[in-house]
Amino acid sequence: MVKVSITAAHDGGNIEVISSGETVISGRTAKVTVILHIKPGKFRPGGNEEDDWRGGARRRGDVYTEFEKRSHSQYFSFRAFVSGLQTSSIGRVREVGSDGGIKFITVQYVIANAHSVSFPEAWPGSTVCYTSGSLDPCDDDAWRRNPTTSYVDGKLTWSHVHDTNGSTFFCYWPPYTYGRHLRLISDISTQISTRGSHCGRFNPVVESLGLSLEGREIECISIGNGKLIAWIQHRQHPGETMAEFFAEGFLHRLFGVDKDGELDEATEGVLDRYRFYIVPNMCPDGSVRGHLRTNSVGANLNREWATVSGREDYEAPTMRRSPEVYAVLSKMDETGCDFFLDVHGDEDIPYVFFSGAEKTPTWGDRLENLHGYFISCYQRVNSDVQKEIGYPPPDSMDDALKYMNVATNQISTRFNCLGLTLEMPYKDCETNPDPGRGFSIDRTKKLGANLVEALVDVHPYLRAGGEFWNAFSKEDKYVVPTDNYKEQGFVMLKKRFYSDVRPNDA
Repeated sequence: MVKVSITAAHDGGNIEVISSGETVISGRTAKVTVILHIKPGKFRPGGNEEDDWRGGARRRGDVYTEFEKRSHSQYFSFRAFVSGLQTSSIGRVREVGSDGGIKFITVQYVIANAHSVSFPEAWPGSTVCYTSGSLDPCDDDAWRRNPTTSYVDGKLTWSHVHDTNGSTFFCYWPPYTYGRHLRLISDISTQISTRGSHCGRFNPVVESLGLSLEGREIECISIGNGKLIAWIQHRQHPGETMAEFFAEGFLHRLFGVDKDGELDEATEGVLDRYRFYIVPNMCPDGSVRGHLRTNSVGANLNREWATVSGREDYEAPTMRRSPEVYAVLSKMDETGCDFFLDVHGDEDIPYVFFSGAEKTPTWGDRLENLHGYFISCYQRVNSDVQKEIGYPPPDSMDDALKYMNVATNQISTRFNCLGLTLEMPYKDCETNPDPGRGFSIDRTKKLGANLVEALVDVHPYLRAGGEFWNAFSKEDKYVVPTDNYKEQGFVMLKKRFYSDVRPNDA
């Protein structure tokens, strides 16, 4: 008898099986519908957290966020294991008339609570990712998009034909497992210790800045002989898994991983100009749990960079609630910062784009022109980058001051430096559409690797005096971004300033 079993016990797994319909058999084919839920947040105001944990809630959705007064959810990842199909010994479907039995089963997957997630307006235009390969080690090239994905009547649905026994993984975007994270750290450490490796002359260091609340290291990788300090951090929001693939692409290039430690000319140039501090995963606990936005106690780390006016009752960062941010900010205060990049993913907008520190206290001609020029430099080396579409900036300084606990705003102001948030799409990237694969792992890693050229080009101006921007071309100027774009079947976005800010949060 053919059977479909669904689990989410792997790293970053998140799904609940609500029900499975009756399997309908027709000849040698079968069909079944499975009803699923993305795991909702469990801990509620006035609830007993101890009771929730004893009740087996550890692997439920994001923990209630005290600052935002809400529970987040949207990321999902699960494994469908099929058994009982009649296949040959070498894995091919038997010909009709051999031994009988079911040769394939079509499963309709229905996420019935898709309407109740953090950003339901993001579902139209989204396509579910799937692979029959392995998660650990991950076969990056094996991921594809399911074109049958649709969002109708508050439900996200898609159909998949399973024609072999074994595993198929489905997800919102491919997981970056904790095992892969540890291998990334190990690969960098191996390059550092390998005799004759070219990275050695740039004083590379792998260190732990502290521990997460569940005891995982907050690793920081530093390298470079330059005078300018660049901080690049990834995956404050754990469900934005593309951010750590970006980190892998950037780090592999800086250290010559998979190239016998050899460094190209641009990489050596950037390491001569900067000292880098790179945090590949800011939220390891949330990553393992399959959370969308929070750590193990419900802190949205991109709200933990300062105590903001009007919310003095909510101190941030603290070792009790956000040790990840506390550790990184403490180290940053030691080193200083001349360039800051916070790497994220966006559910709604099908473009690669940047959000800056517009209207914050240090924003002015200098930072505005640096912002525009840096994006232009990036565009010249990677055509997925564009500057017209993105989050509209705040209308005033008063609006921006409400969000000084956002990393880019806080760091840009704290160090009077160019600070940006990079957003990558969960959907396909409309600058270079690829319906079969969407904005893929390979493109994400390439975008990370191409950060090298953009940083080389912007370097002379980061701490330059005078009106240096007068030398920039018209194409290099800052462009006020808009989210006013059209896509067939897409519900127009409501205005928001940052990836986790909606109008009713202001």
